[in-house]
Amino acid sequence: MNVDVNLESLPVNGNNKTKFVPEEYFELKSKIHDRLLDLMDLSLLETLDRNAIRSEIRGLLESVLREKGNGLPLNFNERERLFTEIENEVLGLGPLEPFLQDPKICDILVNTYKQIYVEKSGRLELTDARFKDDLHLMKIIDKIVSEVGRRIDESSPMVDARLADGSRVNAIIPPLALDGAMLSIRRFPQERLELEDLINIKALTPQIAEILQGIVKSRLNVLISGGTGSGKTTLLNILSRFIPENERIITIEDAAELQLKQDHVVRLETRPPNVEGQGKITQRDLVRNSLRMRPDRIIVGEVRGQEAFDMLQAMNTGHDGSLTTIHANSARDALMRLETMVAMANFDIPSDFMRKYVSSALDVIIHIARLSDGSRKMISLQEITGMEGNMVTLQEIFAFRQTAANNGDKVEGAFVCRGIRPHFIDKLKLCGITVPNDIFDPMNVVEV
Repeated sequence: MNVDVNLESLPVNGNNKTKFVPEEYFELKSKIHDRLLDLMDLSLLETLDRNAIRSEIRGLLESVLREKGNGLPLNFNERERLFTEIENEVLGLGPLEPFLQDPKICDILVNTYKQIYVEKSGRLELTDARFKDDLHLMKIIDKIVSEVGRRIDESSPMVDARLADGSRVNAIIPPLALDGAMLSIRRFPQERLELEDLINIKALTPQIAEILQGIVKSRLNVLISGGTGSGKTTLLNILSRFIPENERIITIEDAAELQLKQDHVVRLETRPPNVEGQGKITQRDLVRNSLRMRPDRIIVGEVRGQEAFDMLQAMNTGHDGSLTTIHANSARDALMRLETMVAMANFDIPSDFMRKYVSSALDVIIHIARLSDGSRKMISLQEITGMEGNMVTLQEIFAFRQTAANNGDKVEGAFVCRGIRPHFIDKLKLCGITVPNDIFDPMNVVEV
């Protein structure tokens, strides 16, 4: 382990303003890591708590550094940094660990071992962090997927998984990824957001929040549409707070992300095929099975394919108050996507009948978006009122209209009311929910 490196030149806390060559440091850290693994009893990782393991690592690290004699004079900050990074390699996910500890980061995007991007406050930033090489990145990916009983190799080069904190992970490796392994981690806030939080960040208004509460409590069927990272799952989580405690809820997801506060919740998750290509369980299988489990409400994390037909069937057969999300650029696009998904189920259903089926199943579409400044807002709240000819008719109740972006690229606009009294107000009244008539006054304009 003859690596003569002066750690005085190392950047501390990510402040990379020196002439230090990173490859030398990565080589040093890798050699120390390998030496630690030789000395450490790996069985201790399963029997000791984290503090005891930290003490063990610190003691072994001091021993390894003493083995090098006077070749590495380290001050306190340098020792602490090296200890932290070695600890992250042994117990965590290496260079990704500091980002996983930062609650402000919601996305971590690894583009080969050389680049790590993070999304903070809605904006992507390139970080100074990196992996040593492709092998180092592959070790971290293997560590992630093996902990959830999955595998990734040339025969199965794509994988979806999740971390212990619920973060969603996607990895893709060569030969599909031409430049090297790619890793994406979508994180979710540990603190559950509430409707008041959306009001505080001006994602919607108190008047809209009042209507959303009534929509859920009165058991209307809701479809939340939006693009990637627009906050669909977050809004779905928040709306689920208003489902009464005495109702049985079944959630169906590809990767479990929902965090419902109720006690009577049955959580179901799809299963990928095994090594032999057998045993795959799809969302459609779970939706159909859930109908036999006496649900009061069914929540599908996101409809992506054939399960859309079974979800609509559930909404049309007494499971009112169901909620789901869909990727779409507008409320009208969401209906078109639903129609396409139903067609994917290979049922020979005339398009006119299919649209009537959709219009009778859904009551409300909430469209949200991430704007150019990184903020998320509810762009449109629309009610499905039926059919006109062969088209599903929508009427917009509330909307956000962007007016400008100032010099700081902050989006400016206003929440407006269209002056339309929705049909579902009568259903809210039957459930004992009173909504003031002036809430739909078109003069109600809230600038943000």
